[in-house]
Amino acid sequence: MASAVIDTKLCFCIAVLCLVSVFCCGLGNAEGDVPQFGEEGGVHEPGTGEEGEFSDPSQIVAKALLCFNDKYIYKSCEESYRLDQSGDLHVPPEHTLEYCTGPCLRETNLVLDCIDGVLIHFLFYNRATIKDVRDTIHAGCSYGPERGHFDVAEHIAAEEAGARRVASQILIQLGLIFAGRLLFLGHVKYNAVHVLQVRFLGRLHAPDATVWYSEPRSGLG
Repeated sequence: MASAVIDTKLCFCIAVLCLVSVFCCGLGNAEGDVPQFGEEGGVHEPGTGEEGEFSDPSQIVAKALLCFNDKYIYKSCEESYRLDQSGDLHVPPEHTLEYCTGPCLRETNLVLDCIDGVLIHFLFYNRATIKDVRDTIHAGCSYGPERGHFDVAEHIAAEEAGARRVASQILIQLGLIFAGRLLFLGHVKYNAVHVLQVRFLGRLHAPDATVWYSEPRSGLG
């Protein structure tokens, strides 16, 4: 009985650990499963969303790319600081104040709004989304530890690593909680079985208190 309980606990613990390992590995490889379309691999068009008056994906992409060269958007920002199809922001740390308080920040946001208005799901050549670029700009212009860092690829890698780390910790904690509960229940069950066995054996070997047998005394009666 005790060995069966222990085997059950061991099998459950192994199953939980295997489940945690599979989820962790799956999260680590999730970014490699993103489908891409287009010759340059820069645009992700899943076939849904608002496409306006254009039905051909190539026309939609071409219209979105026009946002980078729209003379009514980029007018005052220095050309070396402008966002392009690569998705990179070439802003030196020493020019952070100039970029964040000058026309570049406003015009870059207008470019992102323009792209988002044409194509909902847009990937730059570095696989960054519009949200990734916005988040990088927000962090680079903040007064926190990331101020002055406008490396979009580095920002994406840090976000993905943090998400995987948090998910792994949650899965491990859940596995430990379930394993601990099973071990506790198994321990309680083992103790209960052990008590029943002791009581049963005690009754089996104890003399019957209701039956008395006495030899007749010699010389009496």
